[in-house]
Amino acid sequence: MFGKMNWLKIFLSADKIRNLRNRHFLYFDFIIFVLTPIIALALRLEGALDLPLIQSELLAIIFFFALNKLLIFSIGGMYTRMWSHASVDELLRIGLLGVFVTIGQSLIYIILCKIDNSIVTAIPRSIPIIDGILTTLFAGFLRFSVRLSERYRFKFKPLENGTTALIVGAGDAGVSIAREINSNPKVGFTPIGFVDDDPAKKGLMIANLKVLGSFNDIPKIVRSFDVKEIIIAMPKVSGKTIRDIDRICATTPAKARIIPGVAELLDGSVNISKLREIDIDDLLRREAVQLDDLSISNEIRGRRVLVTGAGGSTGSELCRQIATYGPSQLLLLGHGENSIFNISNEIARIHPEIVCSSVIADIRDRKRIAVMMKRYKPELVYHAAAHKHVHLMELNPAEAVSNNILGSMNLVELSLENDVDRFVLISTDKAVNPSSVMGASKRVAELIVQTLSNESKESFLAVRFGNVLGSRGSVVPIFRRQIATGGPITIAHPDVKRYFMTIPEAVQLVLQSGTIGEGGEIFMLDMGEPVKIVDLATDLVKLSGLEIHKDIEVVFTGLRAGEKLFEELVLDDEHFERTKHNKIFVLRNGKLSPQKPHPSNIRNYADLRREIELLEKYAIKADAEEIRRGLKRIVPEFQYQIPTSPI
Repeated sequence: MFGKMNWLKIFLSADKIRNLRNRHFLYFDFIIFVLTPIIALALRLEGALDLPLIQSELLAIIFFFALNKLLIFSIGGMYTRMWSHASVDELLRIGLLGVFVTIGQSLIYIILCKIDNSIVTAIPRSIPIIDGILTTLFAGFLRFSVRLSERYRFKFKPLENGTTALIVGAGDAGVSIAREINSNPKVGFTPIGFVDDDPAKKGLMIANLKVLGSFNDIPKIVRSFDVKEIIIAMPKVSGKTIRDIDRICATTPAKARIIPGVAELLDGSVNISKLREIDIDDLLRREAVQLDDLSISNEIRGRRVLVTGAGGSTGSELCRQIATYGPSQLLLLGHGENSIFNISNEIARIHPEIVCSSVIADIRDRKRIAVMMKRYKPELVYHAAAHKHVHLMELNPAEAVSNNILGSMNLVELSLENDVDRFVLISTDKAVNPSSVMGASKRVAELIVQTLSNESKESFLAVRFGNVLGSRGSVVPIFRRQIATGGPITIAHPDVKRYFMTIPEAVQLVLQSGTIGEGGEIFMLDMGEPVKIVDLATDLVKLSGLEIHKDIEVVFTGLRAGEKLFEELVLDDEHFERTKHNKIFVLRNGKLSPQKPHPSNIRNYADLRREIELLEKYAIKADAEEIRRGLKRIVPEFQYQIPTSPI
């Protein structure tokens, strides 16, 4: 009976092995420390060991070698790790510590021999090396037995009725998910294998699971293994890849869930708790942004930073990300008290070490902003406050002038007066060949930053990007509300296209641009390929479990005043060059100068300010027609239409 028992099975699946803690390893190590010199001596002398003759010398060796091992193991972190999750890093650590143990013991042996010559004859010189090797092997085996028991216990004891799951992606994220499932039966999954489009991985065993095929094999694998859940564990791939996989998964009865992209995994951890249903952000996901965190940290850490529009979608994300770089003070400026209250509480909760000051103010109130600037003396300013709704600004052009132009002018001029080191304007692709009052007003704001920066030599700059997913004014939340109420979904035109970024990605690149600029530049973010709004609506309906034209109708309403079929990123006379960051471009010939005058004959800031003062007079009178003419004088490429129902 006992001969038929699998002792390896019993050992690896024993709960006592898996429940070993670091204090237990310390107890076992003491036994190893005592025994390894004796075993080393017995091996060296081939069993001809006479303990009574070398008792005192051996005790000295055991004692000092044990102190050496305990010191090195403690400093090396051998008693501060969770060995049930040991990996190659821990294996390398054990090997390296074994080398240090051997070196330390060799030095101890030399010192002891100089103190007592009898040790030389009693204890061979090779004992420190043999003992070091044995200690490394025994200590390593003891710890990795815990890791082995975790890895193989399910091989001997199958999971109990877990939901069958297929993991898409046999990379680092997929392997992490597989290991977590295998080490924790409470997650409720039984993984049956991977699929991956890398042909070199097909048929391989990874994390004790087989790579069963490619993405196109998903339907066949789902049928063969009765898969209930498909886990897409590919946080770094593009939205196109996710869309292709989602379409394949949609042909099966299995439920598909996904690990979010790296922009959402701010802590970098990949685990089952992060699983969620596929969202539109996943289908539009772009290549992961690689940041120079050191340069951003050097820019922000220990400095006073002001964010305007801090309660908005972009402004609040700016605050979140800036806070992670450790500013000495973060000033949250906004006109809406509730949104400022919410982001202020969030920052205070997550980063209690940062002085977070809430400023309720309107950027159009120059006196109020001047007092704020003198009181807080910000060193960096990120200007995100703006009116951004194209159609609303067509109906209310005076507001676009007063907020986007006059408010920006107040901030730029007061930043110059108060020695702000860097000013970053958040601009928009709608400032390029603008067809709307909003776009034209943002272009004027860019010109304010450019001209003042060029004349003052200050590091003031602008960053352009397109629509951001999830912002309060974007089409995505509008479409979701329309779907929730049963439709219809309203789209201006079947051929409308827009560029999209996620808010975190846009903000990351804004912060990076701030470290690159020297002053007067306009930076443009790589927006990727434009997306047809009809396709976006179709994907959202499908993600809701419905079908276009069957469950939800689409109605085309026609382009409103100021709207374009597609947005442009560059003016005809602008030349953008790629910076050292592959997702950021910079306008090299956009600086105004006497040699290259602006098309409207604005040669300096004084000329520009005079035109803006005229706009201010028209805005006070709410003279929409004169406002548009004034914008046209400053921005000759502005092609405007008069809305059918002006307010």
